[in-house]
Amino acid sequence: MSAAGYVIIAVAILLGSCLQASIGFGLGMLAAPIVAVVDPSLIPGTLIMLATAVTLLVVVREREAIDLAGTGWALAGRVPGTVAGALLLVVLPERALAYVLAAVVLGGVALTSFGWMPTPHRRNLVLAGATSGVLGTATSIGGPPMALVWQNSSGAKLRGTMSGFFLVGSVLSIVLLAVTGAIDHRTVVVFGMLIPVVIAGYLLSRLVNRHLDRKRQRWAAIVISALGAVVLIVRQLVGG
Repeated sequence: MSAAGYVIIAVAILLGSCLQASIGFGLGMLAAPIVAVVDPSLIPGTLIMLATAVTLLVVVREREAIDLAGTGWALAGRVPGTVAGALLLVVLPERALAYVLAAVVLGGVALTSFGWMPTPHRRNLVLAGATSGVLGTATSIGGPPMALVWQNSSGAKLRGTMSGFFLVGSVLSIVLLAVTGAIDHRTVVVFGMLIPVVIAGYLLSRLVNRHLDRKRQRWAAIVISALGAVVLIVRQLVGG
């Protein structure tokens, strides 16, 4: 990776880590389209490992606000979804994955923009967890399904509950990706290079959180998700 490429990726990870530590998700949605342009080999392995690091930090910070029951039901769906996502990564070409990623993000953006707020009961949590498992493992972007069911939660509860869910789910994804060969020595080396950036993004979020109310959290996620998906679609079209 060139110095310029590292700087571009580092900026994306910095902003994505700050976003994830502020609203409970977003590192993958913001950074994945940019990383896909600079170095697609870092998707999904390196991004999932970085997201795991920032979610651990948030879980420790917001541990008292986590909805343990809701997290448990969502994880019940995440396990089979993660297995399906790992298999999808093996059989589906990179371009197809990119379009799936963009379509899911834009679909979530559209539903949320029109004010759809599904109730976080057992069935919806299990379905959202399964969908998140497929997307998170195959593309490193598993946030939108969970954001839909938990979008009406308060700031600390949203951040803590989503981070608790993603921490367990991401560890499972990393194990399965390692088994399928999607994580190698270079993946781990780049992860180490970007850990200081993740910590910086987390620290930055402590300042951002002072100015984020529920409405601002919601629209920050919508706008950034849409921009990230558009960038990825354009990259695929230009690449021919």
